[in-house]
Order: sequence, then structure tokens, then C-alpha cells
Amino acid sequence: MKQFFKFMFASMLGFILSIVVVFFLFIAIISAVINSIGKEDVSISSGSILHITLNQLLLDRSSANPFDDIDLGSFHTKKQPGLNDILAALEKAATDPKISGIYIDVPSLKSGIASLEELRNAILKFKKSGKFVYSYADDYSQGAYYLATASDKIYLNPQGLITLNGLSTELMFFKGTLEKLEIEPEVIRHGKFKSAVETFILDKMSAENRTQIAGFIDPIWNHLITKMAESRKMDVSKIKLIADSLQARDANKALELKLVDQLSYFDGFTADINTKMGNSKSEKLKLVTLNQYIKSPASVTKPFSKDKIAVIYAEGEISGGEGDDNSIGSDGMAATIREARLDNKIKAIVLRVNSPGGSALASDVIWREVMLAKKAKPFIVSMGSVAASGGYYISCAADTIVAQPNTITGSIGVFGLMFNAQNMLKNKLGITVDTYKTGAYTDLGTVTRPLTVNERAIIQQSVDQVYNIFTSRVAEGRKIRQDMVDSIGQGRVWSGIDAKRLGLVDVLGGLDDAIAIAAKKANLVNYRIKALPEQKDAMQEIMEGLSGKAETWFMQEKLGADFRFYQASQDIMKIKGIQARSFYNTEIN
Repeated sequence: MKQFFKFMFASMLGFILSIVVVFFLFIAIISAVINSIGKEDVSISSGSILHITLNQLLLDRSSANPFDDIDLGSFHTKKQPGLNDILAALEKAATDPKISGIYIDVPSLKSGIASLEELRNAILKFKKSGKFVYSYADDYSQGAYYLATASDKIYLNPQGLITLNGLSTELMFFKGTLEKLEIEPEVIRHGKFKSAVETFILDKMSAENRTQIAGFIDPIWNHLITKMAESRKMDVSKIKLIADSLQARDANKALELKLVDQLSYFDGFTADINTKMGNSKSEKLKLVTLNQYIKSPASVTKPFSKDKIAVIYAEGEISGGEGDDNSIGSDGMAATIREARLDNKIKAIVLRVNSPGGSALASDVIWREVMLAKKAKPFIVSMGSVAASGGYYISCAADTIVAQPNTITGSIGVFGLMFNAQNMLKNKLGITVDTYKTGAYTDLGTVTRPLTVNERAIIQQSVDQVYNIFTSRVAEGRKIRQDMVDSIGQGRVWSGIDAKRLGLVDVLGGLDDAIAIAAKKANLVNYRIKALPEQKDAMQEIMEGLSGKAETWFMQEKLGADFRFYQASQDIMKIKGIQARSFYNTEIN
């Protein structure tokens, strides 16, 4: 019997080891296949048209995640390039003799509002090459239509519509939920406009919050309709009236109002492009996708240079640790900035910030590395759709801050948040808690009882101290008095337009403008761009994908547009320590 068990356990161990070996062999094979996807050279023929389709959230940087829209049946990738690659592709296409024009095929667009602005400006810049830009859709979302107004000609399906109805922001309030659960939020803040905590203590916006929302939403909407009106050669008041009365939801009315140039089915649209190019009306268009074009060799090669400008992407919430493509870890970001500072081939640094903030301590760790880097070489910040609270904290020390007119920034304020679940435990679950402690504050922060008066005073003192440090950092970086920072701080959120007026931002523009400023400050004519942090290879992404990321992908797939509500609940669960963050959603659809 003893011999039997010996052989049985040996066989089981061998079986388990075989499974492990096969598993890792499978992972290695998948990794190799994914790494090989899209690596083939792409040849572009004369008379090609760059086909722009965007069907996912437009990120600042192309994802290195191998699971992003991989069709496991065919092992073909449908991964959408990031804004960085799209901007580079448009710049290359403008001087490429094989590219005749652009076809914008974006009926709906999910994008941060400033990223959309940057893409639209790049298309307007492309048009200066003299090549055509046409848009076609069965219907246009508001963001898609804003992008389409950069076109020479906008086509719409005769049965289609345009969703043009203005901007809104939607905030969730959890006061009622917490009351039902008998959980009491313990909120300590500095800044009357620091509204992130209001979601737990109110059931609607405070007067201050409504004022600040109007203060940045209205200028952003005015900017959008002004740009639309310029492109369509219309009065701003007329665009506003059309949006307020939903007149664009009828294709014939949209044509009558000159929102579009022509009503046509797709075959008529392609016939028009062929006519413009001197082809037969029925000829198949030579469409080149963004992914294909990005992989094609440049027709005009730039002179080689050993000098580099580092573009460091800081996207997502700020917290301690390493971070990843979708979050900013203070350890990882500090190490990346340090790497760029110590690299003698890197002559200037551009920090691309797209963040609502997060941990005040983590933000300060990153700020310190920004200060050190600034002393060593030019340091420029390019703000994306949102660079608020902690996102502004890590930006304020830069030599120059560049933001789009519709960037959401500021929110200079801090708060602390804890929860008292004593009544929930007792009344809902029948749980009582008794504590023995060696000191008065050894259980500070526990959820099993409310804060004492002294504890609340201690935390308030810490919050006030962090706010004072935050405003002093801004005052030093922006070269203005601290009391002036306090007057425009208090947690208030500003649009890029107002932030420039107030001195929180220096230049209105995009990432390309920030790079150009960095090059000028470093006296560079020829240079290369080095994107940081270094992205992980496919194997690392796969192994991480087998853990926490799998849940996120699943929820995104199942919830679609409502994923933001799930994400908001997850963000709340991550709150630890004193926070410098904002909860505003800046996507435009």
C-alpha cells in the first residue's frame, strides 16, 4: 500500500508539473504570435487614401497590451493607435506623395475633449498640404461631427442625423446609498470648491460646485461652437440655436442649415472621391488604415540625430507604487523622470499629463523629480483632457505649461475621506466591536467607530498643511504670490482658456507645440522623440492580463458606455490618505 501511494503521488506530481510546463509553453507561443502580429512591412501604392476610423477610447499613447482587440480566431489585430501615433501619421501623410487625401470614417467618437481638439487641429494642419479631407457617416455623434468640421466636405446618409445638442456633465451622489447602509462618511477638506467629497455627503451639486462647473463647461462649449462656425462659415449664434432646438436630427434639415455639404449613400460618396482623383466612378478606393500606414516607411527621411527629446506619458490616477499604462505610480513615474534627467542624450523633457490626480503624497514625490529635472534641462508640460488637482501638482514646476483651450485643470485643493461603518455592522449584521489599545490614537482610521473631536482636528491640521504645501509649490512654479494661488485655488476647476488668463497655464496648444517649445529651449534643430516609460513586452502583459486586468476588460465589454459608473465605484474604493484629485469626466461623445 505504501508503494501504491508513493507511485500515485509521484504520478500526480508529474501530471501537475506537465500541466504547468504546457501552460507556460502555450503562453510563450501566444506571446510569440502576438509579437509577430502586424510586424510585416506595409507597402503604400500611389493614389492611396488614409482611412481614419476610431472605434475605441482615444488614448494619448498607443497601448502595448496584446489583448487589445485581438481576434483570437484569425490572430489579426484591430488595435486602435493612440493619439501619439495618429499625430505622427498625419504629419507623415502630409508630405507623402503616395497619399492623396484623408477619408474620416468616424460616426461616433469616444475621446477626452482636449484629445479631440488635438486630433482636429492635426487634420487642419494636414489640409495645408493641399490634399483633400472628406468625411462620411450614416450619422454623426457630437464629437464625431466636431472632428468632421475639419473636413473639406462633409457627407451624410440621406436617412441619417447629427447629434448636436450641447455639453453636460453628470455626477453621481452616494449619500442615499450610505444612509441606507448606515455608513457615515468622515470628510475633511480644504477648499470650498473641492467638490470631490460632495458625492458622499450631498444628493445634488452644491451652489459652489454648480458655479464652477458652469465656469468651465460654458467656455468649452463656446469654444466648440466657435470652431464649428468658423469651419462651416456660419454665425456662432446659429450653431447654438441649432443645438438648443435639436434641428440637426433630420438629414434634409442638416443640409438646409449647411451643417453638411451633401446627402449621399456610400456609393455616391466613393464615386465623388474617384471623380476628384480622376478615376472611374466605380473604381475601388485604395484605402490605407491608420495601423497599416503607421507601419509603412516614411517617404521623407529626417536627418539622424543622437539628440533626443523625452516625451513621458503620465495618464490616469496618481498613487504610490509602479503604476501602469492606465495609472501613474509615484515610484515608477519618479524613476522615469530620473532616467530622462540622467540620460545625456536626452536634451529636453516633455511631460504629457492626463490625470484627475490622486494621492497628495505620491504627487509630491513626482513633483520633486520634476524640480530636479527642471534644473538639469528644459522641462515642458503638455496637458491633455484633464490635468487637475494632483495632475496640476505634478505640472506646476515646469518651465512652460501647454494646455488646450478645453483642457480641464486647476482644482488646487485637498481632502481626506474615511467611513464610519459602526451602525451598519451593529444594525445590519449584528456585529459589535470592542477594542483594547495602548494609546489614544492607535486605532485612528478604523471604520468601526466615528472620529473623535481630537482626531478630526488632527486630520484637519494635516489637510490644511498639505494644502499649504500644494499652494506654495504652485506659487514657486508659477512665480506668483501664494495668497493669489489660494484665491484661484480652493479646489476650483478651470478650463484651459481661463487657466491661461489666471497664469496657471502659459500657452494654448497641443503636444506638438510642447515638443517645439522644448526643442527651442534646448537649441535643437534635429532630434528624435523617445517615448517613456518603456512599455512592457507581450509576455509581461499576458501574465498581468491573467490577473486583475481581466476583470476590467470583462466589465468594459459588458457595460459599454456605462463602464464609467463601475469605474467610479472602483476609484472610490482606492482612496487612501489625503487626496488631491477631481472626479470630473471629460469625455465627449
